[in-house]
Amino acid sequence: MICFLQWQEDIKKMTKWFDTNYHYIVPEFTATQQFTLFNNKVVNEFVEAKQNGIPAKPVLLGPVSYLLLGKEKEPGFHRLELIKKLLPVYIEVLTKLEQAGAYYIQLDEPCLSLNLTDVERNIFAKTYEEIKSKLPHLKIILVSYFECYGENLSTVLKLPVQVLHLDLIRCSGQLDDILSTDFVHGRTVLSLGVVDGRNIWKNDFETSLAHIKKAADKIGKERIWIAPSCSLLHVPCDLELETNEKVLTSEIKQWLAFAKQKIDEIVTLKQLANGKHNEAANAKLKQNISANQKRKTSTLIHNAAVKARIAAISKADAARLNPFSIRKEKQHTALQLPLFPTTTIGSFPQTAEVRTWRAKLKKGQLTQEQYDVLIAKETEQAIRWQEEIDIDVLVHGEFERNDMVEYFGEQLNGFVFSKNGWVQSYGSRCVKPPIIFGNVSRPEPMTVRWTAYAQSLTKKAVKGMLTGPVTILQWSFVRNDQPRSETCTQIALAIRDEVVDLEKAGVNIIQIDEPAIREGLPLRKENWQEYLKWAVTAFRISASGVKDETQIHTHMCYSEFNDIIQNIADMDADVITIECSRSQMELLDAFAEFKYPNEIGPGVYDIHSPRVPSQKEMIQLLEKAKAVIPMEQLWVNPDCGLKTRGWSETKAALLEMVNAAKALRQQIFVAL
Repeated sequence: MICFLQWQEDIKKMTKWFDTNYHYIVPEFTATQQFTLFNNKVVNEFVEAKQNGIPAKPVLLGPVSYLLLGKEKEPGFHRLELIKKLLPVYIEVLTKLEQAGAYYIQLDEPCLSLNLTDVERNIFAKTYEEIKSKLPHLKIILVSYFECYGENLSTVLKLPVQVLHLDLIRCSGQLDDILSTDFVHGRTVLSLGVVDGRNIWKNDFETSLAHIKKAADKIGKERIWIAPSCSLLHVPCDLELETNEKVLTSEIKQWLAFAKQKIDEIVTLKQLANGKHNEAANAKLKQNISANQKRKTSTLIHNAAVKARIAAISKADAARLNPFSIRKEKQHTALQLPLFPTTTIGSFPQTAEVRTWRAKLKKGQLTQEQYDVLIAKETEQAIRWQEEIDIDVLVHGEFERNDMVEYFGEQLNGFVFSKNGWVQSYGSRCVKPPIIFGNVSRPEPMTVRWTAYAQSLTKKAVKGMLTGPVTILQWSFVRNDQPRSETCTQIALAIRDEVVDLEKAGVNIIQIDEPAIREGLPLRKENWQEYLKWAVTAFRISASGVKDETQIHTHMCYSEFNDIIQNIADMDADVITIECSRSQMELLDAFAEFKYPNEIGPGVYDIHSPRVPSQKEMIQLLEKAKAVIPMEQLWVNPDCGLKTRGWSETKAALLEMVNAAKALRQQIFVAL
């Protein structure tokens, strides 16, 4: 959406688009930044569509959100100061589109769903007044999504745009907010986002029609558009491609709608709202009502035993037996680990050969027994190599796992998977999220076999590896017929069962990864604490069924922790590992200022690069960590899992890491 811009600085960071699992490249700005038109791609594509008889609507990321979603590369200025340099380029592109015959142009300003300052809102107002003055006849569709306009609404209603879009899936109440203002006496069209662009569930026609009728009664049908809540980028393309009943049954399919079906829902809602109850529309309405009613009562979805277990949860289920100060002493006695203990985050390289085994197993070209022999051999080699280089806490490598969420979803009740339900993650990379359709439970152990096998091969501690409840929730399509908090708690109980079984199998260190806990934060800060309360509780439920001597780890990917550090501490993991190498340990400042009491493993090398850092570099990073965190609290580990790396670089880097920890121990010993 910003391909027409050229900026001077290299772009290095990639982050997630608001609270979705879609990534974008973050532009970095300098105070002397210059913008120029890079190419005419957006114009050329519009012209191509027009020549093919398609009355396309060009869609651009709005100029203010573009700047807000970037970051300053140097101190001393705010990126919004660049709007005067950026806006002429936008106007140039909008002019070209208007001259090419564009009747409506959509400008996405998703930052209008965030908490903005008066200054930021004023810039929105001035920006759109400037566009209006330069292009007085251009019809602009202003779109925000994923939340309410909130306190920004009064500014938004004054912007000189012809169409205003509302996300009524994430914030249905804002329709009443708008209809209670002077907006009803104006001419601006209201685009009602009543079809969910973020999730895969069939629309509830009765609810959507009620919203449409409420708006139409106030402002008239001629001022109403019907739309998805946001871009359909976030859902798979076509449910009709799901033809394998063994993968996705007809009973579950009747409750789903992918992008193609959502477009059909929009057309049908238009027909029904306009009173055009033709035979086809009436049949679809009847089918829609029937499918949604069956979903409410289906025994496939609703499990009385799971609900009873949820109802029986007490405060004790979310608390370890004793506080960390007591657990720490017991764990140190039981585990006998050295100063600066070394470990990895969990996964080892999944080579083409390993992936081929899994593909052959699915195709029936390998029996389960043959596959298990291969995985066992790979696991043993990983254990022996870790022993050889003297890592302190080993991992089994996760060679049997396809994905850190999918692997668990495949073994949990209440989950189902599509065969072709891919969605874009970034660039050409796509993911196929699990679908949580019903109450979640764990029918049998999921990871115990391979973790226990690895532990049987060595006298050193092997760390059990699990994905946490919030991350499983966040990276799935989640059922929308109950609060997300309840679904998360169900997953937490399933993970808790796994943790308890791992402990019974002799695994004394268990890692519950929660890389998505921050990305699950609501967009508006006033909603943060409600989310964090149930998210932290879910983690604690998953981790609190074991004795004091069992050490619970968690891992979080690159993130800012300053504003949620108390909540991170409330999770009460014995050890937290975080990505730190790219920030040169700056992320530890939040933990140091907070005086974080538990143990921390700051990543000492970046696993996103094939480069092998030297022992000296890692020691320097550890020295920085030691300067702000007591050395007795520090672990030594990579930034993240090593699944995507090659073995040669992995072995070289981990050997340097182990030697760095040993060298630092020796320095401390000599100093003492």
